[in-house]
Amino acid sequence: MSLTRTLNRALAATTGLQVRRVPRPAPTRPGTGTARSGQRTAPAYRCPSPEDLPAERLLRQPVFIISSVRSGSTLLRMMLGAHSRLHAPHELHLRHLRVDHGDAVARNAMTALGLARGDLEHLLWDRVLHRELVRSGKDVIVEKTPGNAFVHQRLKDCWPDARFVFLLRHPESVARSWHESDPVKRPYPAAVAEALRYLEAVEAARTAVPGGHTVRYEDITAAPEEQMRRLCAFLGVDYEPGMLRYGGKGGGKPVRGLGDWRETIRTGEVRPGRPLPEPGEIAEALRPMCRTWGYL
Repeated sequence: MSLTRTLNRALAATTGLQVRRVPRPAPTRPGTGTARSGQRTAPAYRCPSPEDLPAERLLRQPVFIISSVRSGSTLLRMMLGAHSRLHAPHELHLRHLRVDHGDAVARNAMTALGLARGDLEHLLWDRVLHRELVRSGKDVIVEKTPGNAFVHQRLKDCWPDARFVFLLRHPESVARSWHESDPVKRPYPAAVAEALRYLEAVEAARTAVPGGHTVRYEDITAAPEEQMRRLCAFLGVDYEPGMLRYGGKGGGKPVRGLGDWRETIRTGEVRPGRPLPEPGEIAEALRPMCRTWGYL
């Protein structure tokens, strides 16, 4: 007879209690988004295995555009959304959709189901995207919120079959456009610092997530058909010429705050972007990223 069994018999006879081994918790992963001052840290969650996906997720193979602010993601979203099989809604900001248990009773009930708060948030994200896709009548959803760069690992953990498109733009052009969109709110030095935070997050995602597709804003504006053909091949859909006339009949409505591609959005036609900055015009803080991305 084992020592544990002997102890349990003695405890049961005298106190009515027994010793039990604590069960191992299911594998969890903390969120990998960088928490800023005043923001909560991401909750723990489980990473579903391929065998679990049919029960865990309604949505299959979502597409995420990982980009900085002011990188042309709205232009790319509208071009992709003009495809008959691709649905590209406005920015959804999934990382800010949060779930709260409300009280200990609800938390204990969800824990009994093996659902941590992060798991519940993933179920919410999945349902929101799936609902949007079903309502569109299309096959593939494309989500392009720039903040996704900060939670790329969590998106990959939520949807192991997700596909990622990395959209790059000259770092100095990003910073200038970000500054010019609101010069009072964002003086140029502040715009450089904020742009760099996004750019570094995009590069971290490119390094951490294998098998993605990288495209440059400058290449899209210079050779849109070539770049859309390459992107369609990556997504497994046929290229459609209508992607270059994404504005629809009579052109699209103006979109405020789009800086140097506002006219492109208004007319529904891809136009050349602004000239690239000269080497001497690049902020010192942005030079390492310019070298990494081949702009310097």
